[in-house]
Order: sequence, then C-alpha cells, then structure tokens
Amino acid sequence: MIYSSACSYAIRALSRLAMMRPDGYVLLDELCEGTELPRHFVAKIFQDLVRKGLLVSAKGRGGGFALAQPPSNITLFDIVGAIDGVSRLDECVVGMAKCDDNQPCPQHDQWLAIRSNLRDFLMQTTLDKMSDTLAKKLELLGEPVPAAMSKSKPMRGQPSTEEAEPRPGA
Repeated sequence: MIYSSACSYAIRALSRLAMMRPDGYVLLDELCEGTELPRHFVAKIFQDLVRKGLLVSAKGRGGGFALAQPPSNITLFDIVGAIDGVSRLDECVVGMAKCDDNQPCPQHDQWLAIRSNLRDFLMQTTLDKMSDTLAKKLELLGEPVPAAMSKSKPMRGQPSTEEAEPRPGA
C-alpha cells in the first residue's frame, strides 16, 4: 500500500462526499451508511481535514461536513499531503537513510519512474474525477448511487442549492 489506512479512508470518504453533495453539507451517518467506512475513525479523520482546510463543518440542523473547495480543485495529492504527508513519496523505497542519485539504493533507478508516475497521478486526479468513477462503478455493480437525503445549510458565500423551506405564515 502506498499510503496509510487513514489516508485510504479519507480518499474513499471524500470521494463519496463529493458524489453525494459536492456543494453542501452531508451528515457523517449518511456518508458512512451502507459502506465499510468506520464512522468514528472517519469522524476523527474529517476533524483533522477541517483543521487542515480541506473540509468545513457546521453544527445543527442542515450541518455536517462539506468540501472547503469545489471537488475539481481538490486532488489526491492534497489529501495524501494532509493525512500522511507527501515526504513519504520521496523516501527510499528500501528504507536506506541516504539514497539519492549519487548514492543510490539497489531499487533507486526503478523507483524514480514509479515515483514520478505516482506523483503525477496524485496531482492530476481530482475528487470530481474520483466521485464520477465511483458512481459509474456502483451503477456497473447494480448498487444504488447514494444521495444526501438531509437538508443542507447554505455554504458560506454561496447561495443555497436546496430550496428554502417556506417560513410559517409566509
């Protein structure tokens, strides 16, 4: 595995969030429902992603977690960087303390191309691409594509994508 379990859960959960409601809040229970995503672990990961600026959260009715930016602006590189750090991508594949072009490890030359391809993939793959692929995969498997059923508060600085509930007496 190229990244930690926490990073894997973050990628899966954020892809699902982008699929369910890319421009609003989703309740954590809705997000994890019908998946193998461990709710309590995802909650801790999401709190960390809020602190690191990839998510925003809101309490109360219509709250939950939302992407801090459009899904087309968030890459897998951003997620890996927030959870695991991207320095792991530059570490020696066999764990040698000193490994560079001048003092290469036995796998150095082969790993250079893999590292470059991996970095390019992570930087070019966005959450909107991930959510589209996830939706297609679910459809192919005959599974329902999840949609957020709860109402969402409007995101700060954006008009609400949900129809406003009529006020009593209006």
